[in-house]
Amino acid sequence: MSADQNGPAGRVVRAAVFAVVCVYAALGMHVLAGGPRAGLGIVAAATAMTGAGAYVLARRRRSMGTLLAASFAAQYGMHHLFGSGVPTTGHHGGGLSAGLGMLMAHVLVATLSAWWLERGETALATLLFLLACSLRDLWRPLTDALAPPATTRRVAPVVAVAPAMRASQVLAWALCRRGPPQ
Repeated sequence: MSADQNGPAGRVVRAAVFAVVCVYAALGMHVLAGGPRAGLGIVAAATAMTGAGAYVLARRRRSMGTLLAASFAAQYGMHHLFGSGVPTTGHHGGGLSAGLGMLMAHVLVATLSAWWLERGETALATLLFLLACSLRDLWRPLTDALAPPATTRRVAPVVAVAPAMRASQVLAWALCRRGPPQ
């Protein structure tokens, strides 16, 4: 499946959701690591910049290396943006140890963000595709029951019996396993 399967509108929605979650996770980890709280304007600016970057990246499928580099760059930018307006003599308060704790907080959020972009959307798209295929079969009995009765002679339709499929088989198709076949 292509990353731009729903067009620009789908990309905007996915980028906006990603930006909000990514920025608030970064801000939470930043504050947990001892950094200052950011104002609403700074959070809005970080969300807009992250959303714009996610929109550009969502145009086509990217490698994990590209996504990690973009996520680390975004986290570096957010770290400095969240700390803006604070004296440069050290804007980290108590929390975890200022240097290592802050680095680990932003590395964690960057890695999770890149993983979400690389694997999470693929899994979500697969599950939505399977749901759409299942809904068609769920609606068929309902529409048949609501249809007006036929006034012509009824002939028993010839229906090929499809083999029953268990839910575990349907969900097995959603698994993505990398590597050579075994």
